[in-house]
Amino acid sequence: MNIYFSCSLTGGRKDEAVYAAMVDYLLSKGHAVPTAHLAHADVMALEQVVDAHEVYRRDIAWIHRCDALIAEVSTPSHGVGYEVSYALSLGKPVLCCYRKGARVSKMLLGNDSNGLSVRAYEDTPSALRLLESFLQGMWVR
Repeated sequence: MNIYFSCSLTGGRKDEAVYAAMVDYLLSKGHAVPTAHLAHADVMALEQVVDAHEVYRRDIAWIHRCDALIAEVSTPSHGVGYEVSYALSLGKPVLCCYRKGARVSKMLLGNDSNGLSVRAYEDTPSALRLLESFLQGMWVR
């Protein structure tokens, strides 16, 4: 499956270890993750040299080609919110997961859009179980 992984960049990188574990998990299961670089510590240096228009065109194209979008939303991010909304408008299944206790936008928590799952996790292993559950549910669709 082609999975678009979304996470905070400029909003903060506090959950970078979880991002990396999630991407590593997806890759280990054989999924394509065009945004895998977002989970790496050097992502800010990599993305800094790319023009904003190019980032937009590239990421929108990736969302169009993905089978699903998975977003870690513990750290607020305009970009992540935009990507989630855009994927939903295309009818893509979306999982938004967040660290238990994190303040998450009520726009996500209250959203009952078809295809959207918003779930809390307690630690990295439980975050990976959320991914597994979400992906298994997609096979049933």
